[in-house]
Amino acid sequence: RNSQESAGVDPTHLKWREDFLNRLRHAGLLQEQREVLQTKMRICFALLSAPWSVLCYYAEEISLRVPLQVVTAPVIIWSEKILSKLSLPNPMSQDVPNTPPDYYTCQFKTNKLQRFLGSDNHKTFFKTTQRHQVLYEILARTPYGSLKKGEVGIDRLLSEQVFTAAYPLHETPPVPPECLRLRQILYGYWAQWSCWRRYQPLDHIREYFGEKIALYFAWLGFYNGWLLPASIMGTLIFLFGFWLMSSDVPAKEVCDSGNTFIMCPICNICSYWNYSSICVSYKAGVLFDNGGTVFLSVFISLWAVTFLEYWKRTCSALSHRWDCSDFQEIEERPRPEFTAMAPMTVRNPVTGAEEPYFPEEKRFNRTLTGCMVIIIMLTVVLMFLIAIILYRTILTIIIYNSHDNFLSFSAQRIASISGSVLNLLVILMLSRVYTALAHILTRWEMHRTQSKYEDMFILKVFIFQFVNFYSSPVYIAFFKGRFVGYPGNFNTLFGVRNEDCGAGGCLIELAQELLVIMVGKQLINNIQEFIFPPRLREEVSPWVADYQLLVCEGLFSEYLEMVIQFGFITIFVAACPLAPLFALINNWVEVRLDAQKFVTEYRRPVVERAQDIGIWLPILQFITHTAVLSNAFLIAFTSSFLPRLYYRYTRESSLSGFINFTLATSPHNYSQHHTSCRYRGFRDENGENTPEYYHLLAVRLSFVIIFEHVVFFIGRLIDMMVPDIPEEVEMKMRREHYMAKEALAENQVRWNRSRLTDFHM
Repeated sequence: RNSQESAGVDPTHLKWREDFLNRLRHAGLLQEQREVLQTKMRICFALLSAPWSVLCYYAEEISLRVPLQVVTAPVIIWSEKILSKLSLPNPMSQDVPNTPPDYYTCQFKTNKLQRFLGSDNHKTFFKTTQRHQVLYEILARTPYGSLKKGEVGIDRLLSEQVFTAAYPLHETPPVPPECLRLRQILYGYWAQWSCWRRYQPLDHIREYFGEKIALYFAWLGFYNGWLLPASIMGTLIFLFGFWLMSSDVPAKEVCDSGNTFIMCPICNICSYWNYSSICVSYKAGVLFDNGGTVFLSVFISLWAVTFLEYWKRTCSALSHRWDCSDFQEIEERPRPEFTAMAPMTVRNPVTGAEEPYFPEEKRFNRTLTGCMVIIIMLTVVLMFLIAIILYRTILTIIIYNSHDNFLSFSAQRIASISGSVLNLLVILMLSRVYTALAHILTRWEMHRTQSKYEDMFILKVFIFQFVNFYSSPVYIAFFKGRFVGYPGNFNTLFGVRNEDCGAGGCLIELAQELLVIMVGKQLINNIQEFIFPPRLREEVSPWVADYQLLVCEGLFSEYLEMVIQFGFITIFVAACPLAPLFALINNWVEVRLDAQKFVTEYRRPVVERAQDIGIWLPILQFITHTAVLSNAFLIAFTSSFLPRLYYRYTRESSLSGFINFTLATSPHNYSQHHTSCRYRGFRDENGENTPEYYHLLAVRLSFVIIFEHVVFFIGRLIDMMVPDIPEEVEMKMRREHYMAKEALAENQVRWNRSRLTDFHM
């Protein structure tokens, strides 16, 4: 913890600093002052530690859990269990040294000290992370000025720049070096690239970084494990599409049509063209648009539901093993910023203490104003989307006007790819702007607790990012080419003819858009982490070395990246079967990069407890439900699956003549060089919808209803069949409750006797 040289510093800050350090001494903390001279400043470090008596007092105060007995049952990972049943070797296992044991625990009581394991050794009884929790609790509670003005806690002092940093120290290499410490174990058995196929040492991560960070990596590893079957299935469907490319009857008809189908110009200045010229594009469309995509959509929808249900089980087991099952039941302390800015105080009905209070009516009005700002920002996103649509159309016209045969032939493809890249840049730019704005709005709304603040901030950013990342794919999937009109009666946007799907259809364009956004974003993120390596540090004291490290900004950006990715591989999987595979490859890299950042590049974060992954689970459930509806509409209205199915059962089972069936003839009043032409659609020669159009519309709507009902029904069955808490965890919880009751029984008897004397007459 450090402060700069006093020369030129605000006198109020100096007073606050001295008062704060003095009050920490009165609270019982031990202090050492160390000064380090740098080029233009003198940095003073205040090294804090808590003696045994202080640790015991606050451990009881904040309900720390301590061990009663070692749990002898081994922890078996689900994939390890499956491989052992199949008598297969497990290439993912590794022998990590010094595995932290699992304990039955209960809340610490000073007068029951002898009943806890390891109570005879005061140096090791409390874990390092528990000592950090006690120290942070004291730092967060200690006032440095007026309580009425909310001048309390280290967080406010940091925000006022009275101190420049406050952090727990990383472990230093032990002496002798052969005795590995936790940080070295994590570096050697987790952060190394050679560990890419190994299980993560989650108990070690929890022991060193705390439950919140450990739960993130547990979720990420669990997600990667479940991505494996999704990747295999997606790759098989993709290979099935390759096989279909060579045997698909409609594709052969397109390639062999010659001059049979003269197509209408795709823009006002464009010329007629032969349908056979899109042979390669049409075959590429078959690669993404085939019967296998229907099966893949159902598979991924059920995969997502099952993944979340089994994560709940895994999470409940981990939270109990890590002693945070009842974390949310503990009264959470108000945020220091809330304490400082709240305009009034009220008496807490539970504790009877005066606490800062912000009127709910004012908060509601501020939240409503924040919603209006979100709507304005979403409107900005849609404006950029319209601008990119116009850009693609205008660029196509410009390329056609260049009279270059090669460029003219690829005009739409060039415009589409460049538009996708431009859209990615706009997405990344708007993301930075809005994230900063969301921080300001959430802080202004004055939420009482840190968890509520984080939930509201996450919700704001997710709503924006959901629209920001998915608006362009949604437009291509469900709106592009729907409102074009027909020859002689084309619809326009700002005087420019509405954008139609490319020669290969909208689904291949959607696949291209997804690959550019999803893979492009992941590449940019990973390249940024590669080109900013850990800082080289000379041999200095541990507190100076840690001060030179980067500040850990938390897990928000890590979760958001994975959740947006989860949306891509579930909502639009029908258009891009390889999305799960790309996600899996990226995440293998992501785990190692994140591990290296936390172990070697970041200051050690203050330990935070957590019961689960918080509001991210409801967000993932929302994405899963959205994915079911999206895939249903994607197959029904964007894919050619249902038109082919309809044609197969009403006209020709071999699909011979399907291309002619899907092409309409231009109306008589449309003439350019007095030539009739063809265009995609189900219209007669007067431009009116044919009976087949309405038949197909009924089939499509029926498919959507049946698809979502079947998937939701099966998903509900899975939910009912998979209990959120495994039976062995429930048994362990009951055992632990019994042991805690036995350990504290004497206290309970004394308390009951004292209560009886209160009523003595």
